[in-house]
Amino acid sequence: MKIGTIESIWRYPVKGMAGESLGACALDSQGLAGDRTWAVQDVKRQEIQSCKFRPQLLQCRARTRGELDSEHIEITFPDGQTLRSDHPQVNAQVSALIGHESVLQPLRADAGDDFYRRYKTDDHTWLDELKATFAREEGEPLPDLDNLPKSMQEFVSVRGTFFLVSPFHILTTASLDYMKQQNPEADWHLERFRPNLMIETLPGIEGLAEQDWIGKTLQIGELRIECDGPAPRCGAVTRQQSDFGADTGLLRSIVRHADQNLGIYGNVRNSGLISVGDEVVLI
Repeated sequence: MKIGTIESIWRYPVKGMAGESLGACALDSQGLAGDRTWAVQDVKRQEIQSCKFRPQLLQCRARTRGELDSEHIEITFPDGQTLRSDHPQVNAQVSALIGHESVLQPLRADAGDDFYRRYKTDDHTWLDELKATFAREEGEPLPDLDNLPKSMQEFVSVRGTFFLVSPFHILTTASLDYMKQQNPEADWHLERFRPNLMIETLPGIEGLAEQDWIGKTLQIGELRIECDGPAPRCGAVTRQQSDFGADTGLLRSIVRHADQNLGIYGNVRNSGLISVGDEVVLI
């Protein structure tokens, strides 16, 4: 069944930073080509950081430079300054912005497990810190963080990648339209939710459409994407970015009206090219 077309494609060259809109991109089991190929590492903690813990990263926008085999990317900071990832001042700029000494790190094949390891001072502080990033108010539920898989307890991303859970994130216009109806005063800017794929759903497909696709498969041309699970939302969606301000009210609405999930994760089962305007079929 055809369920819509690709409205937009988004790539985030640096984990935690705003990204770039694309007309087309290669896609395989590791996600979009060039997605999350860099990350910010906290020097003291020796830990890869995300916008959950360093929300100031969202005020930066990262872009690729020309061909994807290019060695470096560009980062535009809140003051409008743009620096390449090999600029001698780029680490100082990032550190000053987030208030912690930090360095940009490229994804590399020779990185061992310690490169992805979660920083822990004891058995519980790391979990308290993680729960705090979800910015829940009294009485609001959290995802089941007390029973995380062992790998997520030990590592801040899937080893060998800078992805937290899955290399692909899908959102629909149906879901955003539904949330706008629940809270029309909130700022439902698409980039708050950091999708890779925004699907413009067909008329008649309403509500939190993609939640019903979990366990099924999307087909785009020859590509097949398994809809793997829901995307629970944390406080990062409320934060200020370069093109819009903070808005805490929308997270209250997601918790209340969407069972705290908006969008889904996907696993790509083959490789190919996707383009804006491509038809999306639900198998």
